[in-house]
Amino acid sequence: MGREIIKTNNAPKAIGVYSQAINIDKKITFTSGQIPIDIKTSDLVSDDFVIQVNQTLKNIEGILSSRNCNLNNLIKLTIYLTDLDNFDKLNQVFLDFFSDCEYPARSVIEVSKLPKNSQIEIEAIFYEDN
Repeated sequence: MGREIIKTNNAPKAIGVYSQAINIDKKITFTSGQIPIDIKTSDLVSDDFVIQVNQTLKNIEGILSSRNCNLNNLIKLTIYLTDLDNFDKLNQVFLDFFSDCEYPARSVIEVSKLPKNSQIEIEAIFYEDN
């Protein structure tokens, strides 16, 4: 089994001791949790939840694009929210963001706190069309 560490400038650099993503056999990639960090400033983009969701998804798109993939390659998202009352807002962003593709499988979990006081963190699993 081949294992490749993925490091791209298309998404925020890791803020801890972990890889941005790991690919297995040039088929399946597992991302680390992405939060709404601006790749230019390394700061949170906003305190606004909707803006945070959009930026987090853009960061995942950055990792996807580094592997010549797009949103259609997503298999599963695990989403961590600091306030489950934002669930409806999350769904609205997803309706817009995924308007041209199939929805991936997804879990949403409420947690007490996230890095940099983010309101959202998303882990993704995607496949590659080799």
